Amino acid sequence: MTPEFWQERWQKREIAFHQAAANPLLVSWFNQLALAPGATVFLPLCGKSLDIHWLLAQGYRVLGAELSDIAVQELFAELGLTPSVSCVGNLQLYQADKLQVYVGDIFELSESLLGPVAAIYDRAALVALPEVMRQRYAQHLITISQAAPQLIICFEYDQRSYPVRRFLLTAWRCINSTAVFTRFIAWKSAKCRVA
Repeated sequence: MTPEFWQERWQKREIAFHQAAANPLLVSWFNQLALAPGATVFLPLCGKSLDIHWLLAQGYRVLGAELSDIAVQELFAELGLTPSVSCVGNLQLYQADKLQVYVGDIFELSESLLGPVAAIYDRAALVALPEVMRQRYAQHLITISQAAPQLIICFEYDQRSYPVRRFLLTAWRCINSTAVFTRFIAWKSAKCRVA
């Protein structure tokens, strides 16, 4: 999986992963993080997720990281926000009101750039990465967030039945191979069928 793969998905509008509403697991489980009002939540590989709309509506500050500037421009437009855009090292920073999104390689995002966050919400970032990158990604999040608690949504399914989605995790792999994620709050078990 290369950055070009994801850039091409956005350019071709092949974004079936983009949901039409806030994720029901976010809505159901987010309060388990017991965050203070106005706390900052980090969303890695956030796209233009409507989860961001929901978090902002709940009064949280949202800090995101995304590879595609198309996704980020659309996110701000859909929120009716005009961002200021600046270069920060190898990243671009879009910001307006209670939303900041870094555009570029997430591994370029440092603890000092990220700043303090109360929690991480990962709806689909971990599952979007090939297995060889997951340990590095997991450790990177722990480092840059100073081990903030995480709400991670993963999927369990029989990969033999639907081999095209080769980057999704099985429950065993998510818990054992990516053992650095020790603060699970929610888990989604999904039965996938070949269409």
